Amino acid sequence: MSTGERRRIPSTLGGRVYLIVVAITVAGLVITALGPWRRGISLIGAGLLFGAFTRTLLRERDAGMLRVRRHRWVDVLMLGGVGTALIVLASVIPSQPG
Repeated sequence: MSTGERRRIPSTLGGRVYLIVVAITVAGLVITALGPWRRGISLIGAGLLFGAFTRTLLRERDAGMLRVRRHRWVDVLMLGGVGTALIVLASVIPSQPG
């Protein structure tokens, strides 16, 4: 890259997907704080599942910020596991009276 070139941020598709996952998470946190917490937590879980799915499709050099660990399957298992756990927990925790 020469000194006159501007660097695009994020420069990979994985970096863009990462920013989408972060935006979905922020939206889920706002929903959780302001109202129906189950919907907000489920949205966060869905965002993580989207990240896991996308990580399975992207090549290593295109994964960008989604590539946290050395092996793709570890990233997919972590994102998918936490996303699934959040959705399941949001659906099975009983409502509290009052």
